[in-house]
Amino acid sequence: MKFEINRRQLMLAGAALMLARPAFAQSTVDIQMLNKHPEDKKRRMVFDPLIQVVQAGDTVRFVSEDKGHNSESIEGMLPEGVDTWKSKISKDFEITLDVPGFYGYKCTPHASMGMAGLIIVQGDGMMANYDAAKGVKHKGRMQKAWDAIWEQVEAEGLAQA
Repeated sequence: MKFEINRRQLMLAGAALMLARPAFAQSTVDIQMLNKHPEDKKRRMVFDPLIQVVQAGDTVRFVSEDKGHNSESIEGMLPEGVDTWKSKISKDFEITLDVPGFYGYKCTPHASMGMAGLIIVQGDGMMANYDAAKGVKHKGRMQKAWDAIWEQVEAEGLAQA
C-alpha cells in the first residue's frame, strides 16, 4: 500500500494540529523569502509558504533565504489597530501577531512581480477584516497574485471562523 499526501492535506493537517494546541503554547513559524519556489522552479520571487495559518500570539519569522527581499504589510490588509511593518532588505525579520485576522504583505522590491503572501491569525474575531482585506485593489501582477491567494483561501476553507 502506497501512502501519499498532497499539499492541501498537509496544510489542513497542520492547521488542525495548530488548533489542537493549548492556548498558552505560542510558537514561531518561518516564511522563506525566495528567488525560486523550492518545488516549482517556474514560480519566481515567492514567499513560502504563500499562506501561513497561525494562532494569536504566535511569532512569524521571515527568513531571507535569498538576498534582495523583505516583508512589508499592505495598507488596508491588516486587522484594525495593528501596526504596519516594513523589514530591511536581505535581513531576517520577526513579528508577533496578537490580533486575529488576515494580514496581507509583500516584498517591496518585487511587488510588481506579484511577490505577496497572506498570514491568517486564527481566533475570536478573525473574520472582522476579511472583506476589507479581500477588497483591496492592486496593480498588475500583484492583483493576479492576490486573486490566486483568495481563491486558495476559499478552496481550502480558511475563511471560516
